[in-house]
Amino acid sequence: MKQKFLTLTVVLSLAMGVMAVEPNPISTVVPSLSIAPDARAGGMGDIGAATSPDLNSQYWNPAKYVFMESEAGISLSYTPWLRSLVPDIDFAYLAGYYKFSDRQALSASLRYFSLGDITLMDQLGYEQGSAHPLEMAVDVAYSQMLSEKFSASVAMRFIYSDLNNGFNGAGGSEMYPGVSVAADVAGYYRQPIALSTGDALLSFGLNISNLGSKMSYDKKVTSSFIPTNFRLGTSFDYPIDDFQSISFSADVNKLLVPTPNATTDFNDVSMLSGVFKSFSDAPGGAKEELQEIMWSVGAEYAYNKQFFVRAGYFNENEYKGNRKYFTAGAGFKLNVFQLDAGYVISTSQSNPLDQTLRFTLSFDLFGLKNLVR
Repeated sequence: MKQKFLTLTVVLSLAMGVMAVEPNPISTVVPSLSIAPDARAGGMGDIGAATSPDLNSQYWNPAKYVFMESEAGISLSYTPWLRSLVPDIDFAYLAGYYKFSDRQALSASLRYFSLGDITLMDQLGYEQGSAHPLEMAVDVAYSQMLSEKFSASVAMRFIYSDLNNGFNGAGGSEMYPGVSVAADVAGYYRQPIALSTGDALLSFGLNISNLGSKMSYDKKVTSSFIPTNFRLGTSFDYPIDDFQSISFSADVNKLLVPTPNATTDFNDVSMLSGVFKSFSDAPGGAKEELQEIMWSVGAEYAYNKQFFVRAGYFNENEYKGNRKYFTAGAGFKLNVFQLDAGYVISTSQSNPLDQTLRFTLSFDLFGLKNLVR
């Protein structure tokens, strides 16, 4: 069974980062919760806390939905994950929203992450069959406009992780599906700025996500943290003329999970205690705490709100996962649907995320309803 656990750990670690020479990365279960799900944000360096509202705001900041122009929409995203390593890891994301008043909205999403087929081994190295590990989450959010410039949102999420499909080899520790329940709290502020070329928009966004129970795969004998995350972002949308606009955005985010060290048994640390410890528990002190902050910058050019070109950069410290990559993307909108694509170009050596593609297809349901009348 140790072989089985090793195989699964390697795959999950590769999914979220490349280890540095002297790494001390923060470890969580269900790392797929940290994967950027959509092509627009993926083309801008994995940015979304304060960018203009879109159908996939559920992941980045659901408070943005009340500022959507349309009353309802749905979006489907697909990512063939880690294709440079394995052929059968896939990530799918479905999101949608409905504005039932000018100031309130409900939204939901479903994410499904398949880790493909994995051969299971016992302690002696004999094959014990195969498993089809998966991780999934479903969530619902409510957002409300508290003023003409500010909105807030809360979300609830159910998380499920099955790493071996119930298989338990003889002589090894038993492993069961893990379950967790979590919440998000988000806020979004936007300030119009009058310019000679039109109204610019300065925005700020905050999202604290996955505040929830720890997950166990052995009926609570041991438990691990899910990726509770703090994300803060800003964006500036500038109208070039009546047809063209460009936006510049930046996000910083930090996992609110304790940093690994040789003296602490995190099995006995609660979720809430772990959140507070995450700001001051790094063995390397303040320097290492700063290393745990990931940042990204991105830009989006739009022509006539129909054609979009995007670029960005994501940076994670070399001792905390070493994900460093440029991104590029494009989008096309026609009437009630929009198609977007994003592409990852790694700058760190042998990064398995290199050449990752994302695709997103979005539908304006309110516009579609009017179109078929």
